[in-house]
Amino acid sequence: MLNKTPAADDLRVLAVVARKASFVAAAQDLGASPAYVSKRIRLLEEQLGTRLLHRTTRRVALTEEGERVCRWAERILDDFDQLMQEVGGTRAQARGTLRVCSSFGFGRRQLAPALGALTERQPRLQVRLELFDRLVDIAAEGFDLDVRVGDEIAPHLIARRLAANHRVLCAAPAYLARRGTPRTPEDLRAHDCLVIKERDHPFGVWRLRGDGREASLKVGGALSSNSGEAALAWALDGRGIVLRSVWQVAPLLAAGRLQTVLPGWTQPADVWAVYPTRLERSAKLRVAVEFLEQWFRERGAADGRWAG
Repeated sequence: MLNKTPAADDLRVLAVVARKASFVAAAQDLGASPAYVSKRIRLLEEQLGTRLLHRTTRRVALTEEGERVCRWAERILDDFDQLMQEVGGTRAQARGTLRVCSSFGFGRRQLAPALGALTERQPRLQVRLELFDRLVDIAAEGFDLDVRVGDEIAPHLIARRLAANHRVLCAAPAYLARRGTPRTPEDLRAHDCLVIKERDHPFGVWRLRGDGREASLKVGGALSSNSGEAALAWALDGRGIVLRSVWQVAPLLAAGRLQTVLPGWTQPADVWAVYPTRLERSAKLRVAVEFLEQWFRERGAADGRWAG
C-alpha cells in the first residue's frame, strides 16, 4: 500500500526545485544527482495525485497545484526546522525560509544588501524579500519580519530598533533661490511640496517636531507619488520641497545638491524590526534581527549618521 503522507525530504526537494527553476541547479544545491531530484518529484506527484511542475528543456515551473503545495511545504519545513533548532540546540545556525517585507526605497537601497550578506553568513537560510507601498499585516500575510521606517507600531507587535533615523525637509538650491526659503512650518503651505503616499501615513499631512512643539500641516503641490525615489528626483530637479529620511538624503546634503529647509524641524522615523513572535521562538528570526542590528551599527546608522 502506497504511503500517502509526503516525506519531509521530498517537500524540501520540491521547494529547492521551485526556487532554482531547474533540476540540475536543485541537484547541485542539494548535493544530489538530477536523476534523484526527478525521482523524488515524480514520487511526490504520485503520492499527491497531481502534477506539480511544468517541465521544458530549459526550465521547470510550478503548476497552480504545485504553487499551493509549495506554500504548504515551506510552512511545514519551517516548523520542522524550528523544532530541530529548539530541540537540537542549533541556535547559532539559521535554516529554512525567512519571509521579510519592507518599503520600496529602504528595502531596495538599504535592506537588500544586508539580507544578501546575511545569507552569505548563513548558507542554510533562504530569504524571501517583498516590497510594498502599503502597511503589511505581517501575521495574516505570512511574514516573519517587517523592517519598517517610522515609529508608529501597533501595540500587539514586537519591535526592536535597528537604526536611528529621522526625516528632514530639503530642496534644491535652485528651487530656494527661485521661491524663497520657508521660515516657519506654516510657510510650507505656500510652497510646492512633493507629497509621497507613505505606507501608513495620511496623504499630504506632514507631522513635524521642533522648537519644543509639534506641527501637523496639510501640504500639496503639482507633483505627488507613491515613490520616495521619484519625489526625490523631482526635488533634485528643483521642483519643490520634499520630506525624506536622512538615510536617503544625507549624501545629497553633504554634496550640496540639496539644502535643509527648516533645520530645527524634523519627523522622527527610526528603523525597526517588527515581528509577530518572540525572537527566542525562532532561531532564523533571532539570527536575522541580530545580524541587521550589527550591519547598521557598523555603518554608523545606530546613532543616525547614515554616512552613505
